[in-house]
Amino acid sequence: MTRRFDSATLYTMKVVCISLLTALLSACTGGLWNNPYPVADEGKSILYTAFTERPKHLDPAQAYSENEYEFLAQIYAPPLQYHYLKRPYQLVPLAAAQMPTVRYLDERRRALPDDTPAEKIAFSVYEIRIKPGMRYQPHPAFVPEYTQLTPGGLRDIHALNDFPHSGTRTVTAADYAHQIKRLAHPHLHLPIFGVMSEYIVGLKDYAATLQQAAQKNPGAFLDLNAYPLQGVQVIDEHTYRIEIHGKYPQFAYWLAMPFFAPMPHEAERFYAQPGMRERNLTLDWWPVGSGPYYLSENNPNQRMVLTRNPYYDSETYPAQGEAEDARAGLLADAGKPLPLIERVVFSLEKETIPYWNKFLQGYYDASGISSDSFDQAVQVNVGGETTVTDEMKAQGIRLSTAVSTSTMYTGFNWLDPVVGGTCETSKSAPSPQPSPVESPSPQSSPASGRGGEREKQPSILGRGGERSDSSCNPERARKLRQAIAIAVDFEEFVSIFANGRGIAAQSPLPPGIFGYRDGGAGINRTVYDWVDGAPKRKSIEEARRLLAEAGYPNGMDAQNGQPLVINLDTTASGVGSKARLDWLRKQFDKLNVQLVVRSTDYNRFQDKVRKGDTQMFYFGWNADYPDPENFLFLLHGAQAKVGKGGENAANYSNPEYDRLFEQMKNMENNARRQDIIDQMLEILRHDSPWLWGFHPKDYVLQHRWLHNVKPNVMANNKLKYWRVDAGQRDQLRRVWNRPARWPLWLMVAALLLSGAWVWRALRRREEQS
Repeated sequence: MTRRFDSATLYTMKVVCISLLTALLSACTGGLWNNPYPVADEGKSILYTAFTERPKHLDPAQAYSENEYEFLAQIYAPPLQYHYLKRPYQLVPLAAAQMPTVRYLDERRRALPDDTPAEKIAFSVYEIRIKPGMRYQPHPAFVPEYTQLTPGGLRDIHALNDFPHSGTRTVTAADYAHQIKRLAHPHLHLPIFGVMSEYIVGLKDYAATLQQAAQKNPGAFLDLNAYPLQGVQVIDEHTYRIEIHGKYPQFAYWLAMPFFAPMPHEAERFYAQPGMRERNLTLDWWPVGSGPYYLSENNPNQRMVLTRNPYYDSETYPAQGEAEDARAGLLADAGKPLPLIERVVFSLEKETIPYWNKFLQGYYDASGISSDSFDQAVQVNVGGETTVTDEMKAQGIRLSTAVSTSTMYTGFNWLDPVVGGTCETSKSAPSPQPSPVESPSPQSSPASGRGGEREKQPSILGRGGERSDSSCNPERARKLRQAIAIAVDFEEFVSIFANGRGIAAQSPLPPGIFGYRDGGAGINRTVYDWVDGAPKRKSIEEARRLLAEAGYPNGMDAQNGQPLVINLDTTASGVGSKARLDWLRKQFDKLNVQLVVRSTDYNRFQDKVRKGDTQMFYFGWNADYPDPENFLFLLHGAQAKVGKGGENAANYSNPEYDRLFEQMKNMENNARRQDIIDQMLEILRHDSPWLWGFHPKDYVLQHRWLHNVKPNVMANNKLKYWRVDAGQRDQLRRVWNRPARWPLWLMVAALLLSGAWVWRALRRREEQS
């Protein structure tokens, strides 16, 4: 007698067979099992990159952070931009048809010659003519039927893509004027209002007018078209003027920022409708621009996607650059319409290791280098040149480096009785000594803006250190600062804590900024000697000699025999910060000087700096636009933090430096300006109000299929120039991610053997029964 297998047994065997067939088919098709992207996207012109945190603002009037500009610079088209290839950094038209024309006027608004001294110029008028025919991205704000929506009409709308229709229109000069008005909007966070209100004629009064209007009708839509702004005039459809107080050449750099990009009034009206904000339908979430890309997907907890603006046709790839650009293949796409990539996919990556592994697998096209992966990625050859490792070369990975327009420094509080110079008389530094090498010709280049409003603080004497004697001795304090400047070895710091990604600073000015001098002509001779064609830090014996001349032989106060104690205020905490602070203590130990670290939270630290209640502190500064004024103003007496609420956190004051700064700040880049900057830097090096620290270096790795990548620390809109060879990327991904199939075949064999054994066991049981 025989019995058939029960249904459960048959079902189990069927599932096993289907699973085996599926696994075998997957192995045979050669599909990438670890591919995080849809198979349908293979072969498409898509750039894959990552972001680490959600951008807080995407409204061009409110955004000012680096991670926000990573998106906004691709979406908006201000009048100007930085040339992608040329160095030093150079402003060129973007939305403007040509560079703005500038006219100077006196107090009665009569025209003045171009060579009029800055102090006689009452107003500067910038006339900007935009390119005709530019159009906005597709957006529902331009569809008339969506201008009178109700909360009920938004029932099925949760994202911008849920609107079935979208439209566009031509960009006008009035749109640029509208955006400038928004810089005074009472309902927005405005990071540059403080600065712009000092320059744009009437902007401060305009803000007061808008504030009054908003208070009269709280909750109502504030129509900026109903309120004219004195300093901005629309001449015709393609021309507008901006009038500013005095002469301010750096204003042109602001015109390369999204703050001055066009904003259609339809967008504000669209997002002001009831129910929009509750659905995150705002300019801060869904920007409306006329640039090369628009934000087509915004899920900041997973990914954000930029898609090519189908109406963007006003720009081509540059045909000129530096001499080596042609050899590097950077001019191969000259004249082609921009952008060269159809879509940019940003995936959220909070951890560096997964980001790095996906880059190595080819799923990200470019990557920075974290400390964890630095040794795997980069090596330094015998000549000191930084290159990728052999492992990276085998994958065709290339390295791009650039010194960023930033400076990281440690300041001395000028109000402190021990390290400061509050009673120092007006002395300038000695005349610059002739350099043993020929001075390079002056370079033209960068500057930076300061955005936030400045608080006014009462003048309070610094309480950072204990007064060691009854009389203030500025010469004693100066030699103490110089001794510390020699002892703190920033070359060693960069090597240990930055993997060599930086250069020791010789002044506040980083490379690429006009006024910076390379070679022996640009070294800080208070701290360095020029030896064998390179700067060499002075010996610790020289630092100890200066310390003794300052009245602290071997770190002891010669007057009272007490050890010298210096206090450093910082917000640093955690394991990584402890290692850096321990290193800094060892630098002071070379002089037998005790360094006391006073760690605190960010708000308390800022309060102490505002009140001058510090002795030493650690700060950094990033350039927003390339001009020396933006770095040198950080030590201008009129910008003192205490009493004036400025950005001079050290409260440094030297009348001769201040006089030269006033001369230099509004000058054009020429030989005379370079000469003044040279004098200013010698004063700073002599006075040593900062430990000049270092300028960080940016390292970027890119795969062989990513083309036209050239470091540009000023241009944020560089993605439109990049090009992807999608076919080569797909091919190499398959090579690098080919699965090892022998474990699968081993598993199949084991399953087959197990199935055979089960089948035989069941047969045997049937026969026995």
